[in-house]
Order: sequence, then structure tokens, then C-alpha cells
Amino acid sequence: MKTLSKIGVFSILIITMSLEFGCNPESRGFALPEGDIEKGKQAFVYLHCDQCHNAGDIKRVGNAIEGEIYITLGGDVSKVKTYGELVTSIINPSHKIDSKYKISMTNDSGESKMRKYNEIMTVDDLINLATFLQKEYNLVPPASTYHVY
Repeated sequence: MKTLSKIGVFSILIITMSLEFGCNPESRGFALPEGDIEKGKQAFVYLHCDQCHNAGDIKRVGNAIEGEIYITLGGDVSKVKTYGELVTSIINPSHKIDSKYKISMTNDSGESKMRKYNEIMTVDDLINLATFLQKEYNLVPPASTYHVY
């Protein structure tokens, strides 16, 4: 009987939270205005992101420097790149660094070598850049092999 009452309380708690947070979009955090893809492309070039990155039809223009890794943004991924993750990566590149780049793309303190643009990038630049980058990712389910038993 105690298990049943715990399940009942848990269910009521879940339903209450769903109603509170699921129906009220403002409770999910703040949301930035909608961005413009074309302006995002312009910001990508204006902010010189193309010195180190390819994205969509914008190819890297930076000179190859021995030992540097250039990263293509976008393409096929097996996990959704959320708008929030992209915004975070732009304004805080050290927040999450892919393990395959940890050694080559970080300084001695373990921080990303990517330049911080927070003092020169406008909020509009950030919004448009994240919008442009998000559309460059294509979600593809990971390949898997199914065995019939």
C-alpha cells in the first residue's frame, strides 16, 4: 500500500510540474528573438569566423598554420545542436570542448584557443549567427546493425 501511495504522489507531482512548466513557455528560461540566416552569414564573415571555420557555403579563408586545426561547423550529426548550445559555444567557447579537440584546441590552462567576441559582437550578431549555424546541422540517426534472433 505504501508503494501505491508513493506512486500516486509521484504521479501528482509530475502532472503538476507538467502543467506548471509545460504550459507556460516563459518558465522554460529566456528566449532570444528570431534571427535572420542571411545576416548570420554576414556576421560569420564580418567577425572573421571564416578564418578558422567552414560553415555551409562559406569556406575557410584563413591561411593554414602548421599545428592548427580548422573545424567545419554544421553537417551531419547524430545529436541535435540546440540553439542554446550554439549560443553558449559562441559566447563561451571553453564551456564544452569536444574531446577530439581538447589537446590541440586548448591553451595550457585548458581553455579554448577560440577568440572571445563578447566585447565586439552585438546581440543581433549573436542571434543571427546562432540561427545561421543551427540550420547548417543535419540530424542523422546513428548507423546501427540489427540482428534477428
